[in-house]
Amino acid sequence: MEITPKQKAVLDFVRDYRRERGVSPTMDEIAESLDLNKKTVYEHLLRLKERGAVDWRRYESRSLKLLGDADTTVPFMGYIAAGRPIEAVALGDAIDISEMLASDKECFVLRVKGDSMIDEQIRDGDYVIVERRETAQNGETVVALVNGSEATLKKFYREKGRIRLQPANPSMKPIYVNDVKVQGVVVGVVRKYK
Repeated sequence: MEITPKQKAVLDFVRDYRRERGVSPTMDEIAESLDLNKKTVYEHLLRLKERGAVDWRRYESRSLKLLGDADTTVPFMGYIAAGRPIEAVALGDAIDISEMLASDKECFVLRVKGDSMIDEQIRDGDYVIVERRETAQNGETVVALVNGSEATLKKFYREKGRIRLQPANPSMKPIYVNDVKVQGVVVGVVRKYK
């Protein structure tokens, strides 16, 4: 796919923005960051759309999607048994990892330090994808700000007159607080083995 240097700059900005924040930028954000006007950004995106590099839903903010080689797609080869072996059949499909890990809301990524969430399969060194939210339902895994400055990753439970931040590790005790500021809710986990 042949694109101009300015179109490549737009494409690179969108890719980097999606990686860092988990959502696509708005045209205003692209324009401001690349010192372009909104009309110019729109024209670059139209050319990129014609070349099959991007797509978006009209009148929907942050719906810009990278396509093909421009995106983070990997081949989906089928299913693997974690019990008795099953027949291996290649499906020849593809999965967009960025779509799997991101929500339609603003997200951010944190690297985990410690083992308080091991029973939730969140381990030291993992990356958690967090949907930015100020509220949580009982049982959700949250990034919580305690005492105004200390952040922790725990299961959230609202109880009579207090909040319990429950570790998912039987060797650790819960944290009880009267007030907590929820920073976000975990929507995904990424673990690198090498």
